[in-house]
Amino acid sequence: MKKLLVLPFLFLLSLVYGQSLEGAWKMTHQNGQPVTDVEYIKIYQDDYFAFGAKNVADNHFIGAGGGPFTLEGNSYVETLDFFTLDPFQVGTNNKYKLDFVDGKIVISSEIKGNMLVEIWEKLPAEPDDLTGNWVITGRKRDGEISRSTPGARRTVKILSGGRFQWIAFNSETKEFSGSGGGTYTAIDGKYTENITFFSRDDSRVGASLSFDYEVIDGEWHHSGLSSTGNPIYEIWTPYAIGYKGK
Repeated sequence: MKKLLVLPFLFLLSLVYGQSLEGAWKMTHQNGQPVTDVEYIKIYQDDYFAFGAKNVADNHFIGAGGGPFTLEGNSYVETLDFFTLDPFQVGTNNKYKLDFVDGKIVISSEIKGNMLVEIWEKLPAEPDDLTGNWVITGRKRDGEISRSTPGARRTVKILSGGRFQWIAFNSETKEFSGSGGGTYTAIDGKYTENITFFSRDDSRVGASLSFDYEVIDGEWHHSGLSSTGNPIYEIWTPYAIGYKGK
């Protein structure tokens, strides 16, 4: 009888430990109410997260936030590298309870005496060549590659679950320079972004941009024409390698 119990037990363990935050999630409910007028998309990858929010009716940018996170059991902690809704929170740790329920995540916390409960639904997509959290470390101009070491001021691009978001910010001064995101594909050396929000210009929503890409020695080489029509060649390094911290 004991032998018969082993397989079900191992199956349950696989369910518990097989659950992962990595991917893209959409908020469906907040404090028991459906979220329909605002779109919140949150991306988790390589121990980092980023979210962007916009009004559904007119695509107006509402805000963005993100940074490192930890999840131990159902104890979930976010450390904010950037947060447009309240820059004074940059650098702080925010503690929540996180539960996996029927393929969704429920994030809850008591904030200033009030309960906050959010339900997020995972967006289906498979990993690809560019799934990861990246930081820009190089550019090519006139055939010459120039390198830089990201510091407090840096540009990050996180891709997972078929969604992307880039953010330019300074974690020391708490300055936010911009963010944009949406859906993407990375197939056979061609990378295409479909913009669903853009902090600097709502009218850019709906635009698609295509680039060439190649992963060389673990780095993402990204080239093509920018939204202004100027040629670009960027080198993105995995965040855990490219950003050394303080």
